[in-house]
Amino acid sequence: MIANDVLRRGLSTTLVETDLAGLGRLVRGKVRDSYTDGRTRTIVVSDRISAFDRVLGTIPFKGQVLNRIAAFWFERTKDVVPNHVIDVPDPAATRCVECQVLPVEMVVRGYLTGVTSTSSWTAYQKGARELGGLRLKDGMKKNEPFERPILTPTTKAEYGGHDQNMTPDELVAAGAVTRAQWDELAEKSLALFAAGQAWAESRGLILVDTKYEFGIAPDGRIVVVDEVHTPDSSRYWKRRSYADRMTSGEEPETLDKEYVRRWLKAEGYDGDGPPPPLSDDVRVEAARRYIEAFELVTGTAFEPDLEDPRTRLARTLGAR
Repeated sequence: MIANDVLRRGLSTTLVETDLAGLGRLVRGKVRDSYTDGRTRTIVVSDRISAFDRVLGTIPFKGQVLNRIAAFWFERTKDVVPNHVIDVPDPAATRCVECQVLPVEMVVRGYLTGVTSTSSWTAYQKGARELGGLRLKDGMKKNEPFERPILTPTTKAEYGGHDQNMTPDELVAAGAVTRAQWDELAEKSLALFAAGQAWAESRGLILVDTKYEFGIAPDGRIVVVDEVHTPDSSRYWKRRSYADRMTSGEEPETLDKEYVRRWLKAEGYDGDGPPPPLSDDVRVEAARRYIEAFELVTGTAFEPDLEDPRTRLARTLGAR
């Protein structure tokens, strides 16, 4: 595991945002800065962290962790669902085929959990007994598994906006996707989630839920884009302690940004108004959890690149 002094060194060199000339038009998202020339998209993963649809600050080495774990999953699942990756020229950047991104986030849930207003547990507490086409029984406990994974899609909001839950029929009626596209997205999403859960179990983890984005490649195929099974897009729990913690009423041990969400909730923040600033201790602990997730999922040690990220990215991406 990476030393604490290295994590604290990283506090002063986090990648907030980029401005790389010569790579094409810049599109800035909550976490990623994308550059497109119409044929190739270069995705730079910053160290920004978001929760409750807001950017909260930065976490040391987060961009490197997310980019490298996404690269691991893209390679591992390429025979399950094709993806947009061309190559990975930098620890925090990936070059991809430019695709027409479909305006839908495919959220797959395996467990009744969460703390946000859009979580399955929040909906259940408010009386919802049908989610993603699955009828839920009364008396379910938080963090209990569903009978089968469910799909609860949302719209894909622009930076600064909020994703909206929509049913498949609503998405089709709104023109976001066709019925045939929805059917294909659903099939691909559930196949990716099954592959992810199987690998996670072999690594002593539970892949609880996740979200996928898809695009139409130049050859007309629907491919998975953006990221797959990263600690930002997915919730991971440690399997070894799950049963005991369920019995005692404790929250599962988590390896994703749920730690930051819970910290914000404890500070009284639920997404309204300006968020409280993240302390250095919270930022370091979040970094430790991101890195632990990388090492547990991939089975390899995380070796951070300590060079100034702006200098490194300009060199590795050939920016002017």
